[in-house]
Amino acid sequence: MSSITYDSETYDIALEDLDNLYDYDENLSVDQAQVEIGTVLPSITREIYVPSPLPEESEEEASTPKLIDGSSPHEPGVLGPHTHEGLPTCLLCTCLGTSVYCDDRELEALPPLPKQTTHFYCRYNRIKKVNRDDFANLSSLKRIDLTSNLISQIDEDAFRSLPQLQELLLRDNQIRQLPELPPTLTFIDISNNRLGRKGIKQEAFKDMIDLHHLYITDNNLDHIPLPLPESLQSLHLQNNNIQEMHEDTFCKMKDYSYIRKTLEDIRLDGNPINLSKTPYAYMCLP
Repeated sequence: MSSITYDSETYDIALEDLDNLYDYDENLSVDQAQVEIGTVLPSITREIYVPSPLPEESEEEASTPKLIDGSSPHEPGVLGPHTHEGLPTCLLCTCLGTSVYCDDRELEALPPLPKQTTHFYCRYNRIKKVNRDDFANLSSLKRIDLTSNLISQIDEDAFRSLPQLQELLLRDNQIRQLPELPPTLTFIDISNNRLGRKGIKQEAFKDMIDLHHLYITDNNLDHIPLPLPESLQSLHLQNNNIQEMHEDTFCKMKDYSYIRKTLEDIRLDGNPINLSKTPYAYMCLP
């Protein structure tokens, strides 16, 4: 009998050698026989799927967009220009729309503002001086509030070049000399400073045809700053050193038919003034 050989990868043993795969002991009983059954599984070659790597994004596309910090001379920056503290203005302060709030930040100098700023609040700081360049090129600025600082000096043209400035609040400082102000102002509060006798120039408010509120309390003034614009509605001069008032301070003595309709609120309490000496000073008032 010729030997038969299987060519299968699984079975590569000659048929006559199958009897020798297991050595049985003929003397063992069936019960004592140890039977070992083996199954040879065919080998299976599996292809393991390895996903191809994703194409790498270019470094420029994958990187997170960076905020402009304002240090570039060509870009104003989303956080505004850098302050003296080395931080962008809108990171040191709070910027909401076109308003900038720098209250109570222990600042010793005014921070540079974004060019689109319309309202600026910098109260309760330690600022001592307002320089001519602090508000340069801020053509949209409408309100400046520097209440409760240590300001004792303001450059003469610090506010003059602001074409849309309407409200200026400088109360609770140490100002001795009021600089030239723009004629566009409608609201001025310079109360509780040190203006004294010479702190306000002659005819300082004459050309402010839209001025409605003028507050100069607690300044040791010895006179009422004249002339007052016709548009004025409220004048507060409490707690000064005003000792006299002329009959033409508010009215026109040569025109008895003149009525000053807009001026409705005058405060002179806290001054050593005897109003009985000028009984006609209020004749033109509503």
